[in-house]
Parts: sequence; C-alpha cells; structure tokens
Amino acid sequence: MKKFLMVSLLAIAGLTSTVNAQKTRIVISDKNGWHKIGRMVVDFQKERDVINIIGSNGFSAIKFQVQNAPIDLREIVIYYAGGDSQKVGINSTIKPEGYSRVIDLDGRERNLKKIAFVYKTVSNNNDKKARLQVWGLKADTDKK
Repeated sequence: MKKFLMVSLLAIAGLTSTVNAQKTRIVISDKNGWHKIGRMVVDFQKERDVINIIGSNGFSAIKFQVQNAPIDLREIVIYYAGGDSQKVGINSTIKPEGYSRVIDLDGRERNLKKIAFVYKTVSNNNDKKARLQVWGLKADTDKK
C-alpha cells in the first residue's frame, strides 16, 4: 500500500511538473554521472525563479546548460533537504549551447530540495527566450 501511494504521489508530481513549465523534477536514477534535474524558460526581465526537485539524493555538484539565447545569471541559492542552503554568486553571461562552471555542493553528497535563480535572457536579434537545464552529478552511488 505504501509503495502504491508513493508511486501515485510521484505520478501526480510528474503531471504537475508538466503543467508548471517543468519547474518540478523527479529524479529516480541511482547511476553515477550527470543527470538532468530541472529545466525552465527564462524571461527577458530580471527574475527570481525556483526549480523544485523531488527524489534528488546523493548529488555532489551541479552545472547549468543554456539553449536558444544567452542568459545573464547573477546568483543561485541551493536549498538542501536538511533545511540549510548555499548561496553562490555567478555574475556571468552564459552563451547558448554553453555550460556554467561546475558548482561543488557544500558537504560530500547532498539531497537537494530546490534551486532558486536570479537571472534573465540577454536581448538577442531573434527575440528568443533562453532555456536553462540544471544537471546534477551523482558519484559513488555503488558504495552505498
């Protein structure tokens, strides 16, 4: 019964994430390597946006990939499942099809709750909005 309830909740969260422009992501893989843990569309106005993450345990680092248009990424705040947070100043422009630097998470491996962004799409000739993907690095999962 508990397993059925958990699967149902995850399914509902998955449907909600589709409706809310992919601002909630469920991560179920325990394999080592980089996993996509979120994505969103970035407006042209400076904004604060949040990606909620469900089931994201054991990450040691994150990075961001930008598509379609450059973004001006000012800062992020990483919220951990334990209640603490990590503020990271980025202060750079990330070009389309480019990646941010890799950001090591405080502690060895952490469970993520959400990530807040302060950013905007940089004006461009095509008036395209940027798309941002968040990637998390799982390491040493075979040792658990």
